[in-house]
Amino acid sequence: DLDMVVNWMRQYPSMEIELGSHTDSRGSTIYNQTLSQNRANAAVEYIIKQGISRNRIKAKGYGESQLANNCADNVNCTEEEHQSNRRTEVRVTKLDAPNIGIEYKD
Repeated sequence: DLDMVVNWMRQYPSMEIELGSHTDSRGSTIYNQTLSQNRANAAVEYIIKQGISRNRIKAKGYGESQLANNCADNVNCTEEEHQSNRRTEVRVTKLDAPNIGIEYKD
């Protein structure tokens, strides 16, 4: 998926993005915040190694603050449900391309 992002950023040199990483609710809030920031940083480093300028990418760790489902602390969930909360989302923050629309999907 990150290779697809690299291709978009090569195709649209004005594009800037935020990589927002999330965790499930297991573990402490502080641990999950650190883990998600480290995941976002790793994704940014991968994209930079592909030749994209660091100043076009922001890394943001959200920890367990934006769960994709109801699998919060003390809620019984399957491993698959927890997995859906462990994700990195790409948000386009800038794009100077007049005929390009951006649609965000889950």
